[in-house]
Amino acid sequence: MSITIQFLVGVRNILKTLDGEALRDWLKVEPPLPQEYYDLAAELKDGYQNDDALLKLVESSLPEEDDIPEGQGTSWPGFISFMKDYLEYWRDVDFDSLLSAHQLLTALANSCATALNNPTYGTVMLQTGISICNSFTTLSLTLNKRPDLTAMLAAYHRGDEERKTVIETTAEIMQKFFTACLTDRSSPRYAQPTGKKLGIYIFANKTLKLLVMNNRSYLATQLLTNIMAKSPPLSYYPASQRVTFLYFLGRYHFNHDLYWRAAQCFQEAYMQTPPYFQKHRRIILTYWVASNFTMGILPSQALLQRREAQFMAPCYSQISAAVKKGNYIAYQHAIKQHEDWLRDRGFILFITLQWRIRPMIFRTLARRTFLLTYTPPAEGESRKAAVLKLADFKTTLRYVQKRLEGYLPATPAPKEPSANVNAYLLQAVSNSAGRGSRKSTLVPPPGGPKQLLASEGVLCGNMRITDHHVESMVMSLIGQDMLHGYIAHTQGVFAIMGTKTKGSPVAAGWPPVAEVILKRSVEPFVPGWVKDEPQ
Repeated sequence: MSITIQFLVGVRNILKTLDGEALRDWLKVEPPLPQEYYDLAAELKDGYQNDDALLKLVESSLPEEDDIPEGQGTSWPGFISFMKDYLEYWRDVDFDSLLSAHQLLTALANSCATALNNPTYGTVMLQTGISICNSFTTLSLTLNKRPDLTAMLAAYHRGDEERKTVIETTAEIMQKFFTACLTDRSSPRYAQPTGKKLGIYIFANKTLKLLVMNNRSYLATQLLTNIMAKSPPLSYYPASQRVTFLYFLGRYHFNHDLYWRAAQCFQEAYMQTPPYFQKHRRIILTYWVASNFTMGILPSQALLQRREAQFMAPCYSQISAAVKKGNYIAYQHAIKQHEDWLRDRGFILFITLQWRIRPMIFRTLARRTFLLTYTPPAEGESRKAAVLKLADFKTTLRYVQKRLEGYLPATPAPKEPSANVNAYLLQAVSNSAGRGSRKSTLVPPPGGPKQLLASEGVLCGNMRITDHHVESMVMSLIGQDMLHGYIAHTQGVFAIMGTKTKGSPVAAGWPPVAEVILKRSVEPFVPGWVKDEPQ
């Protein structure tokens, strides 16, 4: 009896017992492997180059039987096709050629997904499908890092109407497995999952990882919609699947600027991860803190002192301090200093912290300018609204811009605060700063002002700050509820509302950031996260 026939006889015996784990262990697709698999490959290369002959061998060795006793199984057309593709895979695979191996594994994974769809015996393919998909996704991610090979693959599909990347093709196949599991009717939706439903979040996680980690998260929208419509509650699944799904669901929402949703997912994933999984907690915490930053929730020192936070603490503590003080210069320094670390964690994370935090810093900077320039009204003028002069805020912003460009103080700042502080600040950032005027307290650096990148200036690089820019910035902060009041155009001021109610113009004009953002961000549920059955 040939090795191939012996191999197929072993498959048939496993099918009779419907032992999914045994079938998975029998149908291996990648090294390390016993010598029998290499012998099988050699025999297939020598004697079965004809695909039709191979199909006939599979059909004769794995016949579809009728009148099967209860608890036993048999082959079906989808499984016959899968086994033919499996033998072709071993006949043609060359593990030294990533591109060839990937194309063969793509065909095999597609065939496996089709076999899994069988309503009677498809469940026996679940473990095999998971095993093949593990190898398939690993190979796809490896191939995706080889632009020389992906270029060859793109050239091969150049004539196709719709060309897809390696990641998109792999994710599409993963979603076939996911759909087969999601639509299984072996158990009610709000009951402990059985059968193929056990694989829902395994394949959902694989798909989300492929898409989210490769900037294709928008392609996961339909998958999450289907989960909300048909999936059992996430709590019914093992902790590893729950945490992985919540992390990638959080990444999905984070990538789409839905930070409250993201924070809920990261928080729950972090809480469900035991402390001894330090690497996992560190990855989750990196994005949880970043999500909270965008909502004005700053990390506490106690949180940043945890073991899993030691690598992020230098970056996040500097950003947090800059936000508290409205120190835009320190903020830019922190982003620049830790740019490589942030980019390594994800480009979207870097972009988010580079731009989304700025409104909060400008809010605090406006507050500090108000505290320096505001003079309480006399008793007879108490009905007048407290105001921040936009000209004063422009002066402050120009001062910050000049310091970013490298301008330096010409003389030490006065040590005594009070009345002199305001005058000094306004003088330091006057329009003549850096033009050689004797009244200026800033002088240009040796070699001239520094040429800033678009992301490094207050507005955009070395762009000069005008009245229009300042007014637009304040109006934007009002629109985001970070400032409470209105702009009086004729007076050129930001007038604060509700001083009597709040007790002070600062409390009235600068409401807590986290409070106002959470007020408009909180939702009844997080889309994609199925919880217990609604009452």
